[in-house]
Amino acid sequence: MSTIHWTEADTDHSAQWHSESAAAAPAQVTVADDRMRADTAYRLACQGTALLWRGDFHNARQLLRALSRRIDRKPVPAGEGPAESFHLYRRARGQRARVLGRLIVQLEPDHSLALRRAPDVRQACTEAYGSAHEPMVIALTELLGAIGAHEWRENGVLVPALGARIHPHYGVFSPVRGEYVDLVATAPLPVQHRTAFDLGTGTGVLAAVLACRGVDHIVATDINPRALDCARDNIDRLGLTTRIDVQGPGLYPDGRAHVIVCNPPWLPVRPTSTVEQGVYDTNSAMLHAFLADLPAHLEPGGEGWLVLSDLAERLGLRTRTELRTAIDSAGLHIIDRIDTRPHHSRPRDTTDPLHAARAAEVTSLWRLAPGYRAGTRDSSRAPADSGRSPDSSSAPHRAGTCRDGAS
Repeated sequence: MSTIHWTEADTDHSAQWHSESAAAAPAQVTVADDRMRADTAYRLACQGTALLWRGDFHNARQLLRALSRRIDRKPVPAGEGPAESFHLYRRARGQRARVLGRLIVQLEPDHSLALRRAPDVRQACTEAYGSAHEPMVIALTELLGAIGAHEWRENGVLVPALGARIHPHYGVFSPVRGEYVDLVATAPLPVQHRTAFDLGTGTGVLAAVLACRGVDHIVATDINPRALDCARDNIDRLGLTTRIDVQGPGLYPDGRAHVIVCNPPWLPVRPTSTVEQGVYDTNSAMLHAFLADLPAHLEPGGEGWLVLSDLAERLGLRTRTELRTAIDSAGLHIIDRIDTRPHHSRPRDTTDPLHAARAAEVTSLWRLAPGYRAGTRDSSRAPADSGRSPDSSSAPHRAGTCRDGAS
């Protein structure tokens, strides 16, 4: 952590600065309260001045919404092609986050918030940042994110394929996009499927789905310590600790398995912070690592399942040829490809600058095996938007309850 400095009532103050998005500590800080007008706050924030809020908590949220409206008045410019449009969109979103992130609040040594009408945020902040020891200053947007993550963790996300809820932790990708879970829940398993690896397990949802489909032992891995804690928590809630072993940080565990599942970040773009690592992966590093080491970790007759959206292809960030070349270079062949469409609402948002790509997006489960097999059906030659549905007749657990009493 770095240190933030400001002057208040003619007295110099300082506190630790924390940012999950890796934003630098603001060099200029002014104290703000309910008397500050939104136009003044917007001007200062755009100039790089942070506003340390000392007024009413609900008024701070109102000010944040007012700042958002002023930022959104300027439309995101369209690029000459999908890739340029994506980079312009991402740049605009980054600038938006920086301006909004300049409305900041101070957490007390016990993670409490000493503002009028402030909620009790101690548990949410402890889950996000660990035990409190001294005052800490964070962006209000980050605090609201921690509060939202706490609510997700308390309430959980219903996963129909499990008939149970998964409880995401702060900083761990939540399984709200159910299409990739449904693919793993319905794809035909190889004849031998006693063991499996779930690489980049996140919340542990795919490992739990494999266990519910009858796989006897699963090793789940992740490079993110928060994800490892989250997966262990969910696996314990589901009563699957005797069948799922969480290991890490790392990608591949030792040994071999009959089924190896990987759902890497879908966009081959450099993340700007650890928060973005669930979405962005520089040069598709995780994808290439999964493919390169897959043959050495598969049992004879086993399969690797790559779950991947074609959004990167539709945005011009990766081509289908590049993906096929990576598969071939790893000494793998394609048994089949199972496609599905997204279930979430973003493809229907015509105001989204990336609407065209999102509306056409297809998520696929690529069934891979080592070597070349003459006559194997290669459905990857089908159009990217073929939308072939999973063969439910070969899936023993399409939906249902993972265990009695799971919640």
